[in-house]
Amino acid sequence: MTNTVPGPDGQPRCFWCKAAPEFFEYHDREWGFPVDDDRHLFEKLCLESFQSGLSWRTILAKRDNFRKAFKNFDFHKVARFTEKDVERLLEDAGIVRHRGKIEAVINNARRAKELVSEEGSLATYVWRFEPQGRPDVDPQTLSTSPESVALSKDLKKRGWKFVGPTTVYAFMQSMGLVNDHAHECCMRPEIDKARKRFKRPGA
Repeated sequence: MTNTVPGPDGQPRCFWCKAAPEFFEYHDREWGFPVDDDRHLFEKLCLESFQSGLSWRTILAKRDNFRKAFKNFDFHKVARFTEKDVERLLEDAGIVRHRGKIEAVINNARRAKELVSEEGSLATYVWRFEPQGRPDVDPQTLSTSPESVALSKDLKKRGWKFVGPTTVYAFMQSMGLVNDHAHECCMRPEIDKARKRFKRPGA
């Protein structure tokens, strides 16, 4: 999927924006811009894990509910959740009520604390897996990459759950570790500029 669709201003956007009106704002303001904020990075990993098997439209519509349910994805707070919190969340109709994924967020919050203790920040760790040079393929034609496989493998080794290579690649696309906007998309050059200005954590 490398073609485009006209946005509200008539400029071309990635074709997937056509799936829902709210995708245009998400596409223009968030998707692909580089992120170095640990809370935001943790949130996106969690939401991508919830999205597995569902549509991103479903997750985006419930994002505010997820933020409320999981203390704005402050992993220091989520790490203190107990079984009582799991049962509470399973009754929360505003989120995706999947026990395994809920428990994974709590587990991953604890693993995130450990990782920050070892690496200094989640951002420093994640950006170590930024691809150096892209394969000669069209944007949005891959669902995994060697880097997403490597990051997934390392996270799993550290005890993280629901972080398969496809989930991790979607995370890398959205958090700006790669620019996967369509070549003709009006946002692709904007993301390139943002990535050039971005100071890599730990660099």
